[in-house]
Amino acid sequence: MKASRSLHRCLHTVFFCFLSATVLFPAVYMIFNSFMLPSEVTQYYASAMQYDGTYAMLHFIPDVFSLESFYQVFLRRPDFLVKFWNSLLMCAGILLFQGIVSTTGGYAFAKFSFPFKQVTFFVLILLMMMPLQATLVPNYIVLSFLNITDSWLSLILPAAFAPLGTFLMTQIYRGIPNETLDAARLDGASTLQILVRILLPIGKSGTISMVLLVFIEAWNMVEQPIVFLKDATQYPLSVFLVSVNTNNFSLSFVCGLLAMLPVLFLFLFFNDELVEGIEFTGIK
Repeated sequence: MKASRSLHRCLHTVFFCFLSATVLFPAVYMIFNSFMLPSEVTQYYASAMQYDGTYAMLHFIPDVFSLESFYQVFLRRPDFLVKFWNSLLMCAGILLFQGIVSTTGGYAFAKFSFPFKQVTFFVLILLMMMPLQATLVPNYIVLSFLNITDSWLSLILPAAFAPLGTFLMTQIYRGIPNETLDAARLDGASTLQILVRILLPIGKSGTISMVLLVFIEAWNMVEQPIVFLKDATQYPLSVFLVSVNTNNFSLSFVCGLLAMLPVLFLFLFFNDELVEGIEFTGIK
């Protein structure tokens, strides 16, 4: 029995080590290749740059470790850094408006009664399950009617009303006892005070998980900028990376590494809150 249990544990360890290595390999591969000289990248990945249907030879360890590509990105070619900070600013706008809509909407669905509440929430879930491509054309029609296409507002406004955040906050606030809110009302707390001083602090981990998921979705958006923006200079970093791969392949590893850092830092700093928040929502 003990030998069987040890074998079972060993197989689990090997399997998860293999799975972890498979998931982490692209990121580790990109980190090592970012320290290549541009000439070395051209030497080993020329076939990939020509898009001639042939496979590029994998080259894991650089022949010479160099910071030349980092120097090019940070000092010689400011396009990437401009897109980087612009994308962070756009994500901050999305998080601000999405946070307001999600927290107030979740509060309403969780703790208030109003006509067609269940029907509205069902439509919200239905919209959340629909693929993004199915909503691009309706969003474009509405944005064109409002005359805000070809501006960052066309990216921020639809993302602010994305249903995922409202759904998550509704599930979180439903787990908070109504007696807590009734006691606050007896003490003279207003609706806004209950939201700010009770619901948000108690559901802090869920709010953080919502913010992380919304940030990742906004940071990685590709289809929306291509459809809603006509001026390519306004494209966020997620779209700009494609042009880097096409026009300057030697810098693609560094640009990809730097684009990965904000999401990586958020997960490292708020990993516990993310797990706790997802458990809080009751999502299995």
